[in-house]
Amino acid sequence: MAVHVLADAGFLVALLSRRDEHHRWAEEIARQFPPPWHTCESSLSEAFHLVGAHGTPALAALLHRKAVTIAFDLNRELGSVLTLLRKYGNVPMSLADACLVRMTESLADPVLLTTDADFRIYRRHSRQLVPCRMPA
Repeated sequence: MAVHVLADAGFLVALLSRRDEHHRWAEEIARQFPPPWHTCESSLSEAFHLVGAHGTPALAALLHRKAVTIAFDLNRELGSVLTLLRKYGNVPMSLADACLVRMTESLADPVLLTTDADFRIYRRHSRQLVPCRMPA
């Protein structure tokens, strides 16, 4: 089992929205990888935007319960994140994606819960696959 479980916005949205096409997957993966889930502020911003006013209370509750924690300091990691954004500019890579890839590089035994297939393209430490769980 992974020591650090990371949550992308897509996973959080799928978990909270029964209308999301990946909702059942997210519920199952949440049982396999229970909280706390670590993320970055950029992913949270995306998630709050995507769930809208209807989903904001549920996402806020995850934060209050510390089921989701912010475990990234963009100011400290800015150089590495900007390097990733330049490297994957043709994908294109979002700021949230770059922060999450950097988190997988800096945290012990990570796994990222995501619905974003771009994480199959990204590499950590330039050559290693990003350890992910995503819908089939």
